[in-house]
Amino acid sequence: MTRWGMAIDTDRCTGCGACAVACHAENNIQTVGEVEAARGRAMHWMRIERYYEGVFPDVKVRFQPVLCQQCGHAPCEPVCPVYATYRTPEGLNAMVYARCIGTRYCANNCPYTTRYFNWFAPEFDAPLERQLNPSVSVRPAGVMEKCTFCVQRIQDAQEVAAQEEREVRDGEIKTACSQSCPAQAITFGDLDDPESLVALLARTERTTHLLEDLSTEPSVIYLRGGR
Repeated sequence: MTRWGMAIDTDRCTGCGACAVACHAENNIQTVGEVEAARGRAMHWMRIERYYEGVFPDVKVRFQPVLCQQCGHAPCEPVCPVYATYRTPEGLNAMVYARCIGTRYCANNCPYTTRYFNWFAPEFDAPLERQLNPSVSVRPAGVMEKCTFCVQRIQDAQEVAAQEEREVRDGEIKTACSQSCPAQAITFGDLDDPESLVALLARTERTTHLLEDLSTEPSVIYLRGGR
């Protein structure tokens, strides 16, 4: 069985934002203007958080990319009245956009605030419509959006592997964020494969999770700084 996961090394992350930009381009995420962003309607499937370590004057600034944690016990799933979000056999918190009615219960129940409501129908003024990814749907107004671990890339790699009668190789699938990271701070792979790089990173002493006391069993692992 496959369980997709991600390891993010906060010691490598420089906060450049390349992952967030790549996520926008790959997943057809609309750009929200300054006015709507000021109203709390920003749309980013991945955001860069900033925090500090140490005591003044010996203070270090750390950056932490935050995205849907793909929880094993996801608080967002049981509150959806139409089952628009569910956990797949491969460990993804999936979204069925055609089923979503926009109650926003899932966003209210997400402790990581990584679900976003699509307030308006997306507009891509010319020539921006040419950069839309044909492998990803353009969501209509009134639905919840979130990171999917670039499920379209996962499915493409699985189809190629099936045609070649082999298993998907470790490192063969790269999400948009991991592919674009210049510091190689993001690793994606199968957590249930003990020999995969992401599984090896998950077993190090530097491993931590966001809000560990909630016991949501996230599939996103953070590696603490200070190597």
